[in-house]
Amino acid sequence: MSTNNPTQALIQALKEEYDTLRQRKESLLQLLDESEIPESVYNSNAIENSTLTLKETEKILLEMEVSRDVSLREVYETKNLARVIEYIRTKSKDAEMSKDVILLLHQMLIGAINDDIAGRFRKKGEYVRVGTHIAPAPEHIDQMIEAALIEYTSNFSSYFLDKIAKFHLDFEIIHPFNDGNGRIGRVIINYQLLRLGFPILIIRDKEKRDYYQAFVEYRDNKKTKIMEKILGLALIESFHKRNTYLKGEVIMPLVDYARKHKTSTSKLLNAARRQTIPAFREKGVWKISQEFHI
Repeated sequence: MSTNNPTQALIQALKEEYDTLRQRKESLLQLLDESEIPESVYNSNAIENSTLTLKETEKILLEMEVSRDVSLREVYETKNLARVIEYIRTKSKDAEMSKDVILLLHQMLIGAINDDIAGRFRKKGEYVRVGTHIAPAPEHIDQMIEAALIEYTSNFSSYFLDKIAKFHLDFEIIHPFNDGNGRIGRVIINYQLLRLGFPILIIRDKEKRDYYQAFVEYRDNKKTKIMEKILGLALIESFHKRNTYLKGEVIMPLVDYARKHKTSTSKLLNAARRQTIPAFREKGVWKISQEFHI
């Protein structure tokens, strides 16, 4: 499968608007990116069953005291992942995705948590399981990662989002590390997007069921449609947020917008989830420009 033509056309239109609006507003974009880091960290860790809330994640990143005892590991996971996300925002321009880049990102993520496994692939005798899926034997990892990278960089015919979705699915099926595969895989998605001039996206914990189903679909049927849809919706939402801010429009919660315009909140929320209106989430709250007309 591939991303359908209407979605491709919408992404192209939003990208053109984004490229026009961002001129001389890089400082605003930087602020938007930085303000999103806690959400990115929280959601990626939550997908991996972290117990931290978004508010606790924010406090840890601000070096504030958390009101309950949290494990030192979760504190390191939060700070390390934030550091990795900050790193790729600038360094993604310097080099194409490669095995060395992947290993560096993993070292940054797992270093100080488990130095024995940080920055290296699984080695002989190290096997991992994801649900009922047993990841390939360590002896095959190097070759499989290189093959996935070659396929990604040498494929000039497929739509960019389909290539990224396929690489993510392959990477997670390979599960090259003892720990941190999911978080590194989602960082790689954004590294690849940034390389192409697109903004960072967030795969949210609330979409975890569909996200996991995408891997089942790929493992069982070699189909990529679910992951393509997840990435497409997330990228469109990222554009909607940035373009709204870049235009300097007044932003309000979607529920307030519905009340003001005497329309159904549930109808607007459904449209937001489908991204048929230019709504976006901040700290889990759907918002939209006050100037949007239904």
